Amino acid sequence: MSGPSQDGVRSWAESMSARDRIRAVAETLREPRSVNWISEQAEAAWSTTNEELRDLVDQGQLRRVVAGETTRYQPDYTRLLFEEIRRLIEENSREELRDELAAITEEIEEWQATYDVETWEELEQSLADGDLTSDELRDRRDVITRWEETLEDRRLIKHALVLYSDVEAAREPMTDYSSSRRR
Repeated sequence: MSGPSQDGVRSWAESMSARDRIRAVAETLREPRSVNWISEQAEAAWSTTNEELRDLVDQGQLRRVVAGETTRYQPDYTRLLFEEIRRLIEENSREELRDELAAITEEIEEWQATYDVETWEELEQSLADGDLTSDELRDRRDVITRWEETLEDRRLIKHALVLYSDVEAAREPMTDYSSSRRR
């Protein structure tokens, strides 16, 4: 693709360096992928992609998965989990996290009452009911997606609340040390 698109916005491939594109693709991987696949998606040379992926592994942002003669790359999901929990703690007070947890619980309870189910899986099974209109099917599919996402958010918030004091305590010595060095 060359030149600006019809609406005047340049494509992502034109506005980012090859290494930035490779990182952008690597950050969104949902399953292990090969250098070739990532190179194609990032519209970057294989050698540049291979080098950047090795750097990301060295930095702990990606993991190499070797199966036979095939090497694939995937995000370090453990690191991503802890980074997300840390972000929640840094950007929210305990009270804000508790409020969000209450709002999530309320939303789930509303879905349970509205559809007379206990879980999103039960709601998914209701899609097979022959009596539903296309609008009702679409609505239920949207709710199922939101319900799954909401459960993931709830899980992360619960972890953040459990670890809140530990993360705060771990930051204090760094703050004390940096402020004592300035004196």
